[in-house]
Amino acid sequence: MEFKDYYKALGVEPSADKKAIKTAYRKLARKYHPDVSDHKDAEEKFKEVTEAYEVLYDDKKRAEYDEVRQYGSNDGGFRPPPGWRPGADRQEGFAGGSDFSDFFSSMFGNAGQGDFGSRRQQTRKGRDIETDLPIFLEDTLSDESKAISFTIPQYSADGHVSEITKTLNVKIPAGVEAGERIRLKGQGEAAGPNGIAGDLYLRIRLVPHPLFDVEGHNLIITVPVAPWEAALGCKLVMPTLEGKITMSIPANSQTGQRLRVRGKGLVKKLAADSARGDLYAVLKVVMPKTTNDEINKIWLELANKAAFNARAEWSDK
Repeated sequence: MEFKDYYKALGVEPSADKKAIKTAYRKLARKYHPDVSDHKDAEEKFKEVTEAYEVLYDDKKRAEYDEVRQYGSNDGGFRPPPGWRPGADRQEGFAGGSDFSDFFSSMFGNAGQGDFGSRRQQTRKGRDIETDLPIFLEDTLSDESKAISFTIPQYSADGHVSEITKTLNVKIPAGVEAGERIRLKGQGEAAGPNGIAGDLYLRIRLVPHPLFDVEGHNLIITVPVAPWEAALGCKLVMPTLEGKITMSIPANSQTGQRLRVRGKGLVKKLAADSARGDLYAVLKVVMPKTTNDEINKIWLELANKAAFNARAEWSDK
């Protein structure tokens, strides 16, 4: 009988805790799943890591395995300890043919697989599908539904494959962020007449806004102001994601100065009471595109009266 080193199969140390075992299994099971893997021995590898996980994640099975592990040899052989009674003898009605190895069956019998092994033989899950879901910044402010369409393969009873387009109304959680995934259970690829459909994962992609940039939960907007508006101060109408507001620009404002409007940013999903980020207005002083002799005369008059050196700090360099 071939000895199975379950720790080696999962790539973990014998001292690994259950979290490390589960993490290793999930990574390898996804890598070798026959529905998605190109590995030539994908099915066998998948069975191997599944069997290892079935033993090591169960405290009782792991303790029993650790007791007999010392009798395994480097060449893959297994020399049972004195008084060894295989699991097949301990389980009534056990008959071979399980989805796991002889070594597993000799330790735990057919019942050792529990629901985990039998369920895998009875049903097959279809492939999960992941697709981008572009949404506007405005869509992140509420829990409204959004119609989406996607294409998936469909299998007929005779094995013929065709593509169908499905349309669903999906509720977008307020505060959803770029890169976040929304899972729709059972909306993925079908797995034949007796199988379970896979899941659909919607990966959120925020569509760039023509006016607003995103910094975490805050929004940034560049606000152009005329030189006299920056010098004298003014009130101006500024857009937000929910409409327009009136904003005061203080006198003697500078290009690059940031003015905060509280609570006009994006929704913080994990915060209480639907808290939101802020909107930052970044001022940018812009010059008129056209001029004339009269305007130039006024600028010259201002320059003479202001007696202002914009590069005074350079004089000490």
